[in-house]
Amino acid sequence: MRQLDVGQVRKVVNAHIGSRVRIKSNKGRHKIDVTEGIITETYPSIFLVEVANDVEATSQMVSYSYTDVLTKDVCLSLM
Repeated sequence: MRQLDVGQVRKVVNAHIGSRVRIKSNKGRHKIDVTEGIITETYPSIFLVEVANDVEATSQMVSYSYTDVLTKDVCLSLM
């Protein structure tokens, strides 16, 4: 996803509420976390993704900021 500013990232994420996404997040020191979930809500500086836990049949909410997407610390791809 190539974006120029935070406002455009916010618009794209807001347009895909309810969509299933794969998220690759950089955790530092060459650690990359890959999760899949559904974009549930957006706020002025963050958005929420509901991630299902396969083992316990529960789910958790994970928040990401639009600036992390802009700086490529978090990469979103639609499924």
